[in-house]
Amino acid sequence: MSNAVDDILNSLDLNQLADMVGADPGDVEQAAAAALPALFGGLSANAQDPSGASSLLEALGQHDGSLLDGGVDVSQIDVNDGQAIAGHIFGDNTDAVYSQLGQYGAAGGLGSSLFRRLLPILAPIVLSYVMKQMTQRTGGGASSGSGGGGGLGDILGSILGGGSAQQAPQDSQLDPGALPQQTNTTQAPSSTGSAGSLDDILKDVLGGAASSTSTRTRTQEQQPSGGSIIDILGSILGGGRR
Repeated sequence: MSNAVDDILNSLDLNQLADMVGADPGDVEQAAAAALPALFGGLSANAQDPSGASSLLEALGQHDGSLLDGGVDVSQIDVNDGQAIAGHIFGDNTDAVYSQLGQYGAAGGLGSSLFRRLLPILAPIVLSYVMKQMTQRTGGGASSGSGGGGGLGDILGSILGGGSAQQAPQDSQLDPGALPQQTNTTQAPSSTGSAGSLDDILKDVLGGAASSTSTRTRTQEQQPSGGSIIDILGSILGGGRR
């Protein structure tokens, strides 16, 4: 698959994002290049659990995969939604993730406060990116497929209960229980059939995205020793509620 981190970075106006978080554009680029694999890695860890995968599929259904088309206007991002997503991904380890990320990057680290401002903006973008990748893999084209025939939206609707008025998302807000809570067992992806295939696609998309690194970051000599951000975060990424 394409480089997920670069795909998202290339969709962002880093000057606009820097203004939004109150930081230097160069530092913001480095921070985003570290934060994105962490978000993908946390989602991937949660998706390994059946209830976590089911909850993540439900959350994906509330995010439009076309958000990245033509570039992201970060001023339109719902930061409260992003704050909830980040908290659900990392659970009780959210503060530890911010602390570890704050020590990763340019010499001396970028500081956890920057990541606390940045991740809530990036988290909804990450979900939209995953939605877009899954839609493309299920033959739904580049859009979210929320209303199109044969796309990911139709598959999600089948898995999550069939698109009744009560089950359809009422607005762009993430259901506060969507990621950490186990959904009804009749809605969870099964190990066979289309639901199982969708579960496999989800894990494949997230696994590939989590292992991607930006080609736009500073040289390896300027990065701290110890490997990638996934290596540095280690077991923390598996600590989110499922």
